[in-house]
Amino acid sequence: MSHTAQKAIGDTGLSPKQDRLSVLAETLIGSEIIKLSGEIKEKLRQGEKIYNFTIGDFDPAIFPIPRILEDEIVNAYRSHFTNYPAAEGNADLRETIADFISEKEGLNYSPNEILVASGGRPLIYGFFRTVADEGDKIIYAVPSWNNNHYTHFVRGTHCEVQATSENNFMPIAEDIQPYLSEAVILALCSPQNPTGTTFKKETLEKICDMVISENRKRGPERKKLYVLYDQMYWQLTFGDIVHYDPVSLRPEMKEYTVYIDAISKCFAATGVRVGWALGPVSVISKMKSILSHIGAWAPMAEQKAVTKFLKQRESVDSYLQHFKTEISIRLSKIYEGFMKLKDQGLPVNAIAPQAAIYLTIQVDAVGKTTPEGKNLNEQKDVTAYLLNKAGLAVVPFYAFGAPENSSWYRLSVGTCKKEEINDMLDTLKTALSGLK
Repeated sequence: MSHTAQKAIGDTGLSPKQDRLSVLAETLIGSEIIKLSGEIKEKLRQGEKIYNFTIGDFDPAIFPIPRILEDEIVNAYRSHFTNYPAAEGNADLRETIADFISEKEGLNYSPNEILVASGGRPLIYGFFRTVADEGDKIIYAVPSWNNNHYTHFVRGTHCEVQATSENNFMPIAEDIQPYLSEAVILALCSPQNPTGTTFKKETLEKICDMVISENRKRGPERKKLYVLYDQMYWQLTFGDIVHYDPVSLRPEMKEYTVYIDAISKCFAATGVRVGWALGPVSVISKMKSILSHIGAWAPMAEQKAVTKFLKQRESVDSYLQHFKTEISIRLSKIYEGFMKLKDQGLPVNAIAPQAAIYLTIQVDAVGKTTPEGKNLNEQKDVTAYLLNKAGLAVVPFYAFGAPENSSWYRLSVGTCKKEEINDMLDTLKTALSGLK
């Protein structure tokens, strides 16, 4: 396992007095984001002003779910849709999803190639469980969301690809290629969490060509190399950014690709819990079997509501247009602010926003000294200084598997109030100007 994965198997760090549990339980590391969230909550409890850009979620007071979707959920409960749904998702919802993605993405999947669950997480977990055995090689880029943890769940072999700022923190074919020959999963995400950046067409084409070539080499006795393509944010692209996906670029990839999608991010509906996977029947059917034992289905009422909502294309498009505009305004304003701070000689940088609700920012202040005379020896010290001195809470890329000395951060605008952006930037400028 890599340094960003879990504790070594057998090295649990338990004292003799502690109860022994499973190896998985003993070696699974906690979420850095949840840890940071605890610190933020304590500061807020003490009355401190915190600009909280950590959570990949939405403030419903700022970004409510579509009113039509809300009404349909209420109506579904009042119509007593409160029993178990079908294990694979209700037939009417899967048919509606098939129509929706065909029209919006040009992807043609039949209902039996679609699996519905309570958001993207159980679907990703079900995919990992379906494809990977202990010791199987799993390729993923860092920084990326949770791939290290899912690999640990199946006790797979971590094959980390270090993405760089030169490529907007998106993996490239040349870095992936050395790991392909023995791998069973290549986990990709675009638009990417945590970076808010996307694949270029040529980059994704090269990766797909490598996957196709690798699978052609494998005989029937060997597992295929599957691509997990998390496109949770595909509808949230800005400006001239185009979302690309494997099957649209290379139709042969349909045999090797499982898509993950949901209403969670594009409709600010993270708590509504309706997601879906698209993929080969051979994989989807086994994912269904695994998840049926877990009970990870989306609630019946929410399924009925989403079925009706997705059919109302004008309402969907209207909501997305307004939603994307508001997200883009926030990301662009903060990006422009960081560029001004950079031009003033302060140790910051940012990557122009492309998609999702995230901005990639950099605060490169290791080695500097605070006004109180404390040395910022590690990036964790910088993170703490941003929170304590500037009230700025952002998630370091090392929480997403990047090296601990990475000076890059994820800034999420899902709870951002536009009127507070200038104050945040002014406070940050004061804090950084005080460093020596």
